[in-house]
Amino acid sequence: MPAFLALVFLLHPLLGWLAILGALVTILLLALQEILSRGPSRDTARVGARRALVATHTRQNAETVMAMGMLDRLGDRWTAIGSEYLDAQAQTADRMAMLSSATRAWRLLLQSAVLALGAWLVISQEVTPGVMIAASILVSRALAPIEQAIGQWRNFVAARQSVGRLSRVLEHMQDEAPGTDLPLPKNTLQVIHVHAAAPGTTSPLLQDINFALKAGDGLGIIGLSGSGKTSLVRVLTGVWSHIRGEVRLDGSTYGQWSAARLGTAIGYLPQTVDLFDGTIAENIARFDPNADSRDVLEAAQLAGVHKLVTKFTDGFDTRVGSGGIELSAGQRQRIGLARALYRSPFLIVLDEPNSNLDGDGEAALHAAIAAIRAKGSIVIIVAHRASAISSIDLLLLLQDGRQVRFGPRQQVLKALGATSGTARGPSLNSLPPKPVGIGASEANIDG
Repeated sequence: MPAFLALVFLLHPLLGWLAILGALVTILLLALQEILSRGPSRDTARVGARRALVATHTRQNAETVMAMGMLDRLGDRWTAIGSEYLDAQAQTADRMAMLSSATRAWRLLLQSAVLALGAWLVISQEVTPGVMIAASILVSRALAPIEQAIGQWRNFVAARQSVGRLSRVLEHMQDEAPGTDLPLPKNTLQVIHVHAAAPGTTSPLLQDINFALKAGDGLGIIGLSGSGKTSLVRVLTGVWSHIRGEVRLDGSTYGQWSAARLGTAIGYLPQTVDLFDGTIAENIARFDPNADSRDVLEAAQLAGVHKLVTKFTDGFDTRVGSGGIELSAGQRQRIGLARALYRSPFLIVLDEPNSNLDGDGEAALHAAIAAIRAKGSIVIIVAHRASAISSIDLLLLLQDGRQVRFGPRQQVLKALGATSGTARGPSLNSLPPKPVGIGASEANIDG
């Protein structure tokens, strides 16, 4: 662009100044496009993300949607969000098209003005007719890059917003793996005055959680719904970062191991077990390409699923389908338990591990917990039924994100008005007792 404008100046100064004026107005239109398109482009991206989230969540919960007749209502919701997305997209496209058309019209008007000024200079015998034609072509070439930039500005704004979002994500990721590989933990877990909030928020969901466990300990976490049990699980497994305090394994913080290496020392069974498209063996081995079949079989035997798996036609090579759709909820939970126990990790966290288990599955669960604790692993269980904590010896009671009690199981249950032979759940002020007549194995201890 500067080169073409310089050539126009060489032809005649008046033509050069007219070209400069035209370039300035075109750049002003470009700036106007930036100002007017920023908001609609941001709205389009935001609504598009919402639309994608609705689609993803609906697919993930397809069975619930179909079983409970929610398809039409969620379809209406999808249509409403889709209409909002199309409106935002149309508003962005309209503004881009309007300014692009205005720029093209201005360029054509400027070419006509150059020809008119050139004709006047020819009449005045200051330039030749050839200079008039050359000036018109050069001005058109000089302003073409700006017109192209305006035409592609929508893509540029979208790319810039994507870079901004990606940069914010990368800021929360570890820049590089630790230079020194520590040995995997095998002795202690310390939770020291931990406060935690959901990612991207500052309102604490956990406040001043403080306890310590040693190899072989078993801890049950109990409390009302919304008391912070799952939030604490996410902190202990490294899924969430805490905002204050420390979580240490063998005296070292989680950041002193790479995520991949630390993951081998942690076993996690979430409330909803998500298996991945692949074989049962691959899922148990966490898709480790160097997995040893002996480790897979040992984890399956610990979890009590070896006989269950061998009943399938292809045994451990049975493909489970995306999300484990080929298996029942109880089978998915038991295979998820085997995955959590793979290679006997030091810290094993089980979130409601018996929610989908029958009597045989629950017996296998307790046997697995006893066996893995005997190997020196720490087992932490989020419990809603008293039967889930029968194989552990410590309890932690949470209430409104705060630690209320921590200590030996029988002492905590006694303090809450619950013993192994009673039908009552914990009765701690706001925790209402359960009606008499329910066996201890069925008592719901989260209130």
